[in-house]
Formats: sequence, structure tokens, C-alpha cells
Amino acid sequence: METFADYILNEKNSGSKMEITYYLAKKENIFFEKSVIFKTEIMRLFLNTVNLEVDNNLLITASLLASCKKKEVANDIEKIKSFAQEGANYLYSIGFEQKFCDICAGINRYKKQKNRAKESDILELVDQFGAMLLDRPERIGMKVDEALVLLEYRNLKGVNNQYLHTFVDFIHKLEEIRIKEKTEITPLNLLIKMYKESEDVKQFITAIVYEYEIKVDEAICKQQCGEFFKTRKNPRELEIGNPNRPLFSEETTRKVIGELVEKTKN
Repeated sequence: METFADYILNEKNSGSKMEITYYLAKKENIFFEKSVIFKTEIMRLFLNTVNLEVDNNLLITASLLASCKKKEVANDIEKIKSFAQEGANYLYSIGFEQKFCDICAGINRYKKQKNRAKESDILELVDQFGAMLLDRPERIGMKVDEALVLLEYRNLKGVNNQYLHTFVDFIHKLEEIRIKEKTEITPLNLLIKMYKESEDVKQFITAIVYEYEIKVDEAICKQQCGEFFKTRKNPRELEIGNPNRPLFSEETTRKVIGELVEKTKN
């Protein structure tokens, strides 16, 4: 029997994965805000840029789902500490293997893991760095260089994250690239701009898939051809059965809001 986990993992296109998660969130009332899309796009760029010898498809999926039990406004420190494990338990209930769930639980370090997966280190980096770039009620979003300093010397100080320096180097390289809009803009600043201009999750996903990824991938390929995007095909090619299929189609709605999740839980 196909589970929801099978369905989303078999979908290799990141934009379609976002669409699937959007409909899961509608059905299951899980956490899926623009910030999740924002961080997942940073994850996609990191994975496509650097050969980390991990399963890119699995990590994109984990990035979309690891915070599924996070609260939009969490003042309860116990809830903050427990959301990752609660999310992992939920993901197991809809068909994901224990290994995947453990990776998701490792997005933060509130629960000690005896054998921490290397993929959890990547989730941790993207989650913490991405969060610092975005506005929060108590502060405005940080500049990229400031966020990098805090990531390395405050957030992860004394923490053995095996990809920290690789990630910092990647961000420095990304900041060297310029995309021509009305004025030149870096990929991360363009991502922040689109995040702020998009009214909701659905609009942000559409902007990412049909505008951001095309512009940024082409800009990176022009500057670093041969080093960047080792695993990516033509940046304009949507790796799905029908490349002309629009996002947010009735096909996806029927599939995800249908019986997959209920069958798995039962």
C-alpha cells in the first residue's frame, strides 16, 4: 500500500514537494508557513551547489516536514523543546521510516541522540541561518554577514556540526553572485524580497518555482559552470511527468487530501 511518505519521496521535484506539503498542511493542520519554504530553498541551493554525499531528495523532504509540529507563536519553552520530536512521531505515523524521523528530530539538539545523523547537521544549519535572516516580532531580520557570525560564534559555538564551515563557505560564494533586477541583487536578498512581497504560502511557492529558481540557477551556472549544480538538469526543466502541469492542480489535491494519510494512520 502506498503511503504519504512514499508519495512525497517518489516526487523528485522540489516545487512539487512544496505543493504536496501545502495540501498536507491544509488537511492535517500542521505547521507550514512561508519561513519553511524560505529555508527549503536555501537547502536546495546548498545541496545543488556542494557535493555533500547525502540523499538530496530526502533532505529537501525533511526540510519541508521537520517543523510540522512547530507552533507559529511559541512562548512555552517546553513546546519549543519538544516540537521536533513530536513532529518526528507524527511523520512516523504517516509512513516515514524511523531513520527519516530521527533526521527530522535532529533539526535541533534539545533531545540527545546517541548516533546523530549527518543529515541532521545540515537541517540544523539551514534552519538556524534561515531564521536569522527573517523578521521576527522582537527584531528585524539580520544581514547575511551578521547571521553567519552569530551562527558560527554564538548559536553553534562548541557544537560539533560537521558541515558548519562548508556551509559558511557556500554562503560566501552565493553572496558573490549578482542577479539583474531593477538593480543588481544577491540570491539571498532576492529570496528575502520575494518572501516579504508574497502574501501567503501559495503565492510564495509559485514565485519560487516560476521566477526565483530560474533566475538564480541561471545566474549561478553562468558564474560557476562546472562547479555548481552537479546534479541538476536544465534549470528550466520541471522533473515531473507533465512539465506543463501547473502547481496547485486538482490532481495533487485529490491525491493528498484523499485517502493516503488516513490509510497510513489506520
